[in-house]
Amino acid sequence: MREGARCANGDAEAKEERKRALPSHLMVCVIIAMSLWSKASMRTVLKNLVDGLSETWVRVGKYWRVPCKSSITEARQRIGSQVMSRLFHLVVSPQATVQTPGAFLKGLRIMAVDGTLFDVPDTEANARVFGYPGSRPGSQAAFPKVRLVLLIEAGTHLIVDALMCPYRIGERVRVKKLLRSVTQGMLLMWDRGLHSYAMVRATLVQKCDYLGRVPKNVKFLVEKVLEDGSYLSWIAPDGKSKKKGGTKIMVRVIEYTIDTDGEPQIYRLITSLTDVVLFPALLLAMEYHQRWEVENTIDELKVHLLGRKTPIRSLNPREVVQEVYGWLLGHWSVRLLMFQVASHAQISPLRLSFTGTLNVVRRAVPKFQRLEPEEMPFFFPGL
Repeated sequence: MREGARCANGDAEAKEERKRALPSHLMVCVIIAMSLWSKASMRTVLKNLVDGLSETWVRVGKYWRVPCKSSITEARQRIGSQVMSRLFHLVVSPQATVQTPGAFLKGLRIMAVDGTLFDVPDTEANARVFGYPGSRPGSQAAFPKVRLVLLIEAGTHLIVDALMCPYRIGERVRVKKLLRSVTQGMLLMWDRGLHSYAMVRATLVQKCDYLGRVPKNVKFLVEKVLEDGSYLSWIAPDGKSKKKGGTKIMVRVIEYTIDTDGEPQIYRLITSLTDVVLFPALLLAMEYHQRWEVENTIDELKVHLLGRKTPIRSLNPREVVQEVYGWLLGHWSVRLLMFQVASHAQISPLRLSFTGTLNVVRRAVPKFQRLEPEEMPFFFPGL
């Protein structure tokens, strides 16, 4: 295998130079399937993938011995991490249509962004690259942590972009890089922890509308009160943005109260949507809570898809990156299937059970291997 060569356009390239017991396309599937059977050993994951081929092998008198753990590890190392990250970014994209319930607001595709942390095995290499979170003097956290930031399509829970980084790099820094994937015709939502002038400005540069919550300590001067009770104000550039030529930006501020266990809680949102007729304050306040769909997506990733105490099993940073992108592709596969089924049934994809669909996929994958090679050329004797 020659892995990691660069094409003229900068894409990662991997070529198979000889036939192997574990060819590259099979290993890509194994890396993705590690998330589908997260509690199984690597050999068991591989067995589950090729289980349905046994009937075909019996007919042609072939037998394939499942490689040992070290052989699978070596095959993963040949694949590297760029192949999986490139595959992820080639495959994922928003899928909802105007017929998808809850996916659009007045023609704007609803998107949400957020981040999460997860543990990786406590090895010297992982600790050096990813780092530990802060702890009390004289103590150390049990595991190194990796930060993962996600951009999701709220109406489908599809992850359409993702970035990972060491723990020490702040969430705001990485989230701004995800704005590469937002475009005109989208409405991007974020929580108060991601609020900043730079975030607002970067979103507008992409010609994307936004709806974000604001921390309590941020104050706004009322410039003009609008008919629905919201008002126009300005957000001023921070020092760093000012040095780069940033100027104040007009925002619309929406304030409302929600009773939580009998105690009123004030919410404040800012948005680029200033048309009070098309986007009244009450509509935006109600719609903002779709931002929680990103939290539900993270729950699908970390609890229902993996469900391991230490989600990632890889002992080296490069394999950690590889495994994370396989994890994201596993989630994409399940969620895309849910979207396709829901579209056929003309219902919201969010009405379907993620766990139930995952169980269906686990049962169905071996059965697909019973197809003829020309029907689905995945892996077969003589490859």
